[in-house]
Amino acid sequence: MSVRISRQHWDALLAELALARRQRHLVTYRALLERLQLPTPAMQTLTAALEHLAALDARAEQPLRSSLVISQGASRLPRTGFFECAERLNRFSGPSDGVAAASWHAAEVVRVFEFDYPEEG
Repeated sequence: MSVRISRQHWDALLAELALARRQRHLVTYRALLERLQLPTPAMQTLTAALEHLAALDARAEQPLRSSLVISQGASRLPRTGFFECAERLNRFSGPSDGVAAASWHAAEVVRVFEFDYPEEG
């Protein structure tokens, strides 16, 4: 199934992530879904958009902004699909749960916080 996101929703997603980055905060999938008001299937649309953004960031050799989006659960990590995507992009290698994933994610978040994205300038 192909999932598309409108330009308005894409711009809103980028703005939400830019705000989170500037404030040095992580944002949950649920909070993003509520703020963006994506049409059904909202979670699939958000996932596809975050994976597309990760691919754009990887191609530009930038830290993955999608790492700022996490699950509400106790792990406070992105969903498994994020790590699978990062692995496809040759950014991460290993199991998507456990210490290696948590450590890599924490380092990537710091890189995102410290990076100056050209389109935010």
